Amino acid sequence: MLNRYARALFTRIFTPAARFLLARGVSADAVTIVGTLGVVLGALILFPLGELFWGTIIITLFVFSDVLDGVMARIAGTTGRWGSFLDSTLDRVQDAAVFLGLMLWFFGAGDFWIAGVAAAASMALGMLVSYVRAKAESLGFDANTGIAERAERLVVTLVFAGLTGLGLNPWALAVVLLLLAAASAFTVGQRMVTVYRQSRKVRENDAGQ
Repeated sequence: MLNRYARALFTRIFTPAARFLLARGVSADAVTIVGTLGVVLGALILFPLGELFWGTIIITLFVFSDVLDGVMARIAGTTGRWGSFLDSTLDRVQDAAVFLGLMLWFFGAGDFWIAGVAAAASMALGMLVSYVRAKAESLGFDANTGIAERAERLVVTLVFAGLTGLGLNPWALAVVLLLLAAASAFTVGQRMVTVYRQSRKVRENDAGQ
């Protein structure tokens, strides 16, 4: 999740575009879907071809739809459960596409299986981070903690993927992906401990009544 200050900045930047699209009948949901399609196509077409730099540029442009759709929903007064559900679900699709695209390149023509394994681990553990929070919240707990939030994982991955496309040694991206996987695993542990403490407190309160 973007931090409060970054979100406020991007809200100011994208408000004119949001008003322009709304005035022409474009919905926030449509922007969410188009943004996801752009990320998926950029990741699954350009990354496997070895075009890591241009793939990163295309993905980054479409990733900003995640901010634009939120601004549009707030202006139009259409924020609600459906929009939140759609946005969260398609965020997972975008994340999977980015790491899958890197896997296809490194396991294929990129011929660097260690980076491919690192990308696979980052994808799996990143999804687990999101799942743990969602499951905790469905049970009434708060698991919004950890060192590896989605925005940070995605930004770091795209920065190093783009630099690799410009000639940076692929080992740098492999190391970054391994570190992200480790950070994600640590975050899962943090969230599990947090939920355990909350559940224990609930049991103690119930026992004391």
